[in-house]
Amino acid sequence: MKLGLVLGYSGKQIQLPLALVEQAEKLGFDSVWTAEAYGSDAVTCATWILARTQKIRVGTSIMQIPARTPAMCAMTAMSLAQLSKGRFILGLGASGPQVVEGWHGRPYASPVGRSREYIEIVRRIMAREVPVSYDGKHYQLPYKGEGSVGLGKPLKSILAADTDIPIYTASITPAGLRLSGELADGVFPVWMDPERFDVLESHLQQGFDRAGGGKGLGNFDVAPFVQVAMGDDIEACRQPLRDYLALYIGGMGAKGKNFYFDYTVALGYADAAEEIQDHYLAGRKAEAAAAIPDEYIDAIALVGPKERIRERLEPWKAAGRIGQIGSMLISARQPEVLELIAEELL
Repeated sequence: MKLGLVLGYSGKQIQLPLALVEQAEKLGFDSVWTAEAYGSDAVTCATWILARTQKIRVGTSIMQIPARTPAMCAMTAMSLAQLSKGRFILGLGASGPQVVEGWHGRPYASPVGRSREYIEIVRRIMAREVPVSYDGKHYQLPYKGEGSVGLGKPLKSILAADTDIPIYTASITPAGLRLSGELADGVFPVWMDPERFDVLESHLQQGFDRAGGGKGLGNFDVAPFVQVAMGDDIEACRQPLRDYLALYIGGMGAKGKNFYFDYTVALGYADAAEEIQDHYLAGRKAEAAAAIPDEYIDAIALVGPKERIRERLEPWKAAGRIGQIGSMLISARQPEVLELIAEELL
């Protein structure tokens, strides 16, 4: 099982933890991941890190699909892959309606269908077999719709073909997991319980079956984000996760339209999900955080003293041994955490 380091996105000031990245590289971590919301962008930060490292791969988790045309995305990925000698990983995601429509001013409807077309176009551009044309519902190359002057023509990238750039997608929905299994090289479940792979398995397998060609877990990377907080006070370690989970389960969408709520239900916490969402949507954020079950946090994250983390790593190791998890993407800011995880898994 490979290890990755998740950096996330920045606040008001971009502060990349380069010392931590350098430590991860020295310890043998395979990858480091940047992100974007509506502040710092994932590509600039990934470029900065690629320029200051030698071996570690750098990926985006995620580049927002509505923020860039498929061609711009392919150009960026191919450029970074060339400049870094193959160390760039293209991580894509549909983002959410608040960001897509409120920030990018693009429609959010049909995120899975839009993602399918996007990935298909990106792969065609990177393959560089023929000038690219595409007639989809969401994307058309050349564009012939409203405002067109009619002068567009199919083009082929000037850059040399590069079909080795891995493409990962972020998804926890059944349709999104099926799409990832079919078209991508890996998937980011935003979090997961290593003992509940069944929640993902059937949907991924349907995607593998549709892809054909022997595709399966042997050549596909399930790469969950795993938050780690080391300390003697277990509850203090859990608290940031309570706030984080309350936001996603309770506030990332309305009732009946929250993917993280549905995912929590699928993982076996239906009653808790209802309580969390009710509190959060009523403005009771502290109560929502308090409603996160301890066992849920312990199932998806690693918290507490060093020996407790060692013990809780066992289910992750087991899932890695049987190929259900290909990479653990560690979200931590403590150097000693990286040392412990590397000692246990590398």
